[in-house]
Amino acid sequence: MKNCLQERRRERGWSQQRLADALGVSRRTIISIEQGRFDPSLPLAFSLAAVFACRIEDLFDPRGETRPDDRRH
Repeated sequence: MKNCLQERRRERGWSQQRLADALGVSRRTIISIEQGRFDPSLPLAFSLAAVFACRIEDLFDPRGETRPDDRRH
């Protein structure tokens, strides 16, 4: 899923590790979300939105998602 997590994090001057620590997850989780390889659980998505004082929709765009089935059409 497309997201702007990296941009939001950098605007705050936060490292991936600092964000991970704030959320109680690993740095690898943050990297995977930023790169679009991992979609966060709903509770984690809410936590991310709370950290950045925005809505989940402001961070994630499900329309940016490309599924393998979509590429065949």
